[in-house]
Amino acid sequence: MLHSLDLARSFQMDNAHSCIASEANDKTIEGAATFARDKVAYQNSLAALPLVTYQAGETVIASGSKTGLLLILSKGTVAILKENVEIARVAEPGAIFGELSLLLDQPHTADVRALETSQLYVANGTTLLSQYPNAVLYVATTLAHRLDAANHALIKLKSQLKAGQPNSVVAETVSKIEGLLAVSGASLVYAGYPFDPFA
Repeated sequence: MLHSLDLARSFQMDNAHSCIASEANDKTIEGAATFARDKVAYQNSLAALPLVTYQAGETVIASGSKTGLLLILSKGTVAILKENVEIARVAEPGAIFGELSLLLDQPHTADVRALETSQLYVANGTTLLSQYPNAVLYVATTLAHRLDAANHALIKLKSQLKAGQPNSVVAETVSKIEGLLAVSGASLVYAGYPFDPFA
């Protein structure tokens, strides 16, 4: 699962500090503007995709299956489950599911289940990525954000272990890492929490 379609704004802000007093400033700003235009083109490309409705309790993606599909959340809430344990909930429109299975050419590693009536755009992943370069940029940037967040969480975990933090604190960080690795860091509601305890 990938980050929401609000990625362009965070992409611009995350990269703003890296272009201070540099000749590359203009190119960085142009790149961010191009990405913002691509995001709009990406959003527009979704309108051409079939929209499938899943009822509460229905499986959207089954762990172990290999569908070749990318599913993009339009509305609703879904749960990410590993071995029947909910590790995250996703309600953010634009969240993408199935990208790792597609890119790595392997079966899905988690179940995605609708928690309420949910609508997802469904696309043949290979076709979408080959015909829409903006979709490739969106997926790549989102995966980069996901990796960066997982790295930060791992550093936090190592610090907590070194400091002898209580098991409950360490367990929360491990849960965050699990969520980042299972989904892409969209605005998640972690299982058992009404908010992100790491924000």
